Amino acid sequence: MSMLEAMLHRRSVRSYTDDPVSREQIEQILHAGLTSPTGKNLKSWEFVVVDDREKLKQFAEGRKGGSMKMLTRAAAAIFVFGDTGASDVWCEDCSAAMANMHLMADSLGLGSCWIQGRLREAENGRSTSDFCRDLLGVPEGYEMEAVLSVGVPDDSAPAPHVLDEADTSKVHWGVF
Repeated sequence: MSMLEAMLHRRSVRSYTDDPVSREQIEQILHAGLTSPTGKNLKSWEFVVVDDREKLKQFAEGRKGGSMKMLTRAAAAIFVFGDTGASDVWCEDCSAAMANMHLMADSLGLGSCWIQGRLREAENGRSTSDFCRDLLGVPEGYEMEAVLSVGVPDDSAPAPHVLDEADTSKVHWGVF
């Protein structure tokens, strides 16, 4: 499969079976994140893996609107925090890692979904970052960029994108 085909195949999957995801698969996803591009090679990210289903349920109220409720069915979640003191581009570093991990999960036949954490609010009115930081024991100075839910997709997984869907009107050559 070409890189473009892999990118077209990757979709946000929000519903999972009860099947487990192996530690080896999670480690491969983490390696994809750890080898992501990063500003000045500072690697300002930290990853926290949660694969205990009971603990995952604690995060269901972590975002208004319920987008973290999918974690109650996920086999695992990878929380991505940035060290705000290490780099002024920690957000971009974490985003690159998230994108790589999202693609790696799909390449392993797994479903995943990027759940935004930065600048989001939990059901209790606190920031999503603070909500998750407290549950995970993450020290001050780290902000959550996002969490990647991971699991075996159920039958409702979306079909791959097709290249014809790409909006080429967003491309400008030479000038805007």
